[in-house]
Amino acid sequence: MYQAAVIGLGLSHSLLKPVGILSLHSFSRIRIESFSTSSVLLRKMALSPKLTGEDRESHLKPLLQKQWVLEDGKDAIHKDFQFKDFNQAFSFMTRVALLAEKMDHHPEWFNVYNKVKVTLWSHDVQGLSQRDIKMATFMETVAASLAA
Repeated sequence: MYQAAVIGLGLSHSLLKPVGILSLHSFSRIRIESFSTSSVLLRKMALSPKLTGEDRESHLKPLLQKQWVLEDGKDAIHKDFQFKDFNQAFSFMTRVALLAEKMDHHPEWFNVYNKVKVTLWSHDVQGLSQRDIKMATFMETVAASLAA
């Protein structure tokens, strides 16, 4: 996979040695800091900065109005969703899982029959980020479409 990623950048893999092991999936979230004919130095970038101040308040307000709750002792948001039956709950989780994979941002969740409990926070910034807001907003859209 390393060779495929390096070739994808238009570089010759025979001239380069990896600094660390990367999966092709993680390669899409890194940038080249510098490179020479002997090595490629790669550094993972934070995917989204931690929400602070007014930005945080303006993004959280619509979600708090939809019964999202700030977690005690953790910079995270939580919501309990309830659906008509297990099929709807599982459909919700499946649609969210597809976005989670695309974003590489996976919710903490728990499902029993028609209930799905969700907690969102960004591990890379140890708190809430724009990715959590995007995920929560998407969850609201999916839940509303299943209820209709």
